[in-house]
Amino acid sequence: MEKKIVSDKSKLMNKTESELHYVKIEPKGDEYMKVWVKDPTFLQLEQAQMKLFNINAQQKDVQMDIVEVYHYLFEAFIDRTEPSLGPLDLIRLNPYVGNQIKSILPDPFGMMEEDPELKEN
Repeated sequence: MEKKIVSDKSKLMNKTESELHYVKIEPKGDEYMKVWVKDPTFLQLEQAQMKLFNINAQQKDVQMDIVEVYHYLFEAFIDRTEPSLGPLDLIRLNPYVGNQIKSILPDPFGMMEEDPELKEN
């Protein structure tokens, strides 16, 4: 069976424009902040996955560090915010706001889908 080959290579690339999200700053409040999130590339998601593990070959030790993953995700995918927050501000967010932002960031462990047909050929 003949397979149709993509002719528009832009279909293969991630979006270049960040996506705007409104993040509530208090559970019962009516104020929001704006957060623009970048679309991830394949290699950025791979890099985020690798941040989870700290491997010490000399001691034959592997440790998991989810904090390092989230630090990378915040740094790599938050394009800008309103009000404007710098990197230091982002690591000092209260838990409620931090969790709201975490929920809109790319999930490096859930976005890696494989096509089952790929293994057939």
